[in-house]
Amino acid sequence: MAVKAQVLYDFTAEPGNNELSVQEGEILTVTNQNVGGGWVEARNSRGNVGLVPEDYIQINPGSTQASATQYIDAQNQGYNSSSANTQGVNGNEAWTATTWSNNSPADTWNYAEQEPAGNNGSVYSFDEEWDDDSDDGKSTVGYGGSQIEEGGTMQRSGGHSTMKISLNKFPGFSKTPNPEVYLLTKNIVKENDKLPIYMGEVGPVWLYPQIQLDCVVADPKKGSKMYGLKSYIEYQITPNTTNRPVNHRYKHFDWLYERLVEKFACALPIPCLPDKQVTGRFEEEFIKIRMERLQGWMSRMCRHPVISNSEVFQLFLNYKDEKEWKLGKRKTEKDEIVGVKIFSTIDPELPELDPGQVEQKYEMYSQFTRSMDNSVKELLAVGHLHWKRCTGPLQKEYRQIGKAFQNLSSVFNTSAYPRESTLTDALSATGKTYEEIAELVAGQPKKDLHFLMETNNEYKGLLGCFPDTIAVHKAAIDKVKEADHLVTMNKICQQDKHIMEKNLSTMSYALQAEMNHFHSNRIYDYNRLMQFYLEEQVKFYETMGKNVIYLGWPEVLEVNAKTILSLVRDIMNVIVSKPEFRMQISEAIPVFYPFAVEVDLSILSTLKHGPSSSWSKEWFFNLK
Repeated sequence: MAVKAQVLYDFTAEPGNNELSVQEGEILTVTNQNVGGGWVEARNSRGNVGLVPEDYIQINPGSTQASATQYIDAQNQGYNSSSANTQGVNGNEAWTATTWSNNSPADTWNYAEQEPAGNNGSVYSFDEEWDDDSDDGKSTVGYGGSQIEEGGTMQRSGGHSTMKISLNKFPGFSKTPNPEVYLLTKNIVKENDKLPIYMGEVGPVWLYPQIQLDCVVADPKKGSKMYGLKSYIEYQITPNTTNRPVNHRYKHFDWLYERLVEKFACALPIPCLPDKQVTGRFEEEFIKIRMERLQGWMSRMCRHPVISNSEVFQLFLNYKDEKEWKLGKRKTEKDEIVGVKIFSTIDPELPELDPGQVEQKYEMYSQFTRSMDNSVKELLAVGHLHWKRCTGPLQKEYRQIGKAFQNLSSVFNTSAYPRESTLTDALSATGKTYEEIAELVAGQPKKDLHFLMETNNEYKGLLGCFPDTIAVHKAAIDKVKEADHLVTMNKICQQDKHIMEKNLSTMSYALQAEMNHFHSNRIYDYNRLMQFYLEEQVKFYETMGKNVIYLGWPEVLEVNAKTILSLVRDIMNVIVSKPEFRMQISEAIPVFYPFAVEVDLSILSTLKHGPSSSWSKEWFFNLK
């Protein structure tokens, strides 16, 4: 049923994304609230229909009075476990309708949608009770990245498909969770639930498993239910611990993500899933991209020692049959150690930290993640622009140059001059070569820039979660700072104050362990990324050089070769300027060696004889 909504902020639509431009104060008719990814479909007063960010509008309370009343009643009565979980995560007092409307009216209805009645507070129940369209129909968090359309440009939409980036990173966490729930608690945790932290070479670290968990996401297949009326894509996930594949749909990944966010998001940044799709979700290119991104997401989760060892993640990878899957889902959905309560399971076998040290660490991590987030976004913007240039203006220019040379050759052929053929053949060959170079330039981003963009999109999504995670620590620091005043007011005793400081120290160790894990993965990922990217760049320039050299212009061949060699040597001098980086490259990329040595001038001297000479077999580099 369509409902009315008021626009809270101006929004300008991007061409080709099925979006609708709106202005603050405008009244819209919401025609579809289940688009997903933090977007809704709406119609303005002029009859134009399009997608609008969910957080930019406020639904008319009268339009959804019934659902809101049910939600508030459930909160006040406190009869289901979801209400208890909300209280545990966000504070000692349940949020009232007034509190919600004063802070985030748009989020009120989001949260209400995630609280189905009679399901013990779980977002999902048995598999058959799930909405069959939930593979791509319900709201979720965006990947932080976006789809690669024709030519590889990073767009929020591509072809006939539309991808939307969610504007809400923590579904169910519209406020910063209240750390008091944990700070004033004496922790008594079962031995099996403890998450130990040790002092490693780089500082506090999580306990890592002896065997690194990994999995492969592959073999996407289209399935159907209800005699073909409902279709979906199912992926095969094979963990390295069992080598036994299990099958999951996208909505199962979404369920896993929701469970991980609910349980760990206060302590660990949970990167977003690849975003949901409104249309075109059965197109081959979209399925390929989604599988690639699901693989990246699962690999990152497998590398985390806390998440990979969690009960819900192990269930996702290792369930044996439908019965075990459903029972396991019900059990994890009833887990009470969620939100800030997760800190009660952390057991740092380390000395207690002073609150001043805790705040110093918080400031350092907060500044670093903000700075890296800005740098990653800058690199993505530059990469996006470069990809567009390679597949657009640059390719077109090389084609035009090639065509111009061939046209000139055709004109020269009409001269009837006896000695014309050598020049015209060379001009024609030059034109064809430039046309080949145009295709090389256009295809190169898919070989090197794609991996760079995808990795940085992953980190953009991951870094986008840090502000919310770090905000929990900031709130805890502020609470501990108030402890002396609370003691003076006789609201807490000295023993309570000590408990708060001890628990704050535990939270700080958890943040330090997580940041050390993040830095370790960051160094590994970017080393691998840069080695791969530079290797592909060298192959590209090598291929470009060969195409130019084989043109066979005796008079200018030597000059061309020297120019190319000079350019390549300048590039490589920059690359290998740092000894530690040069060592990494030399170990992983043998192709770099020819560019790191001097050119044998005796080979250059033979270039005048044309491409048929012996130098063409050895190329024009001499490995000393």
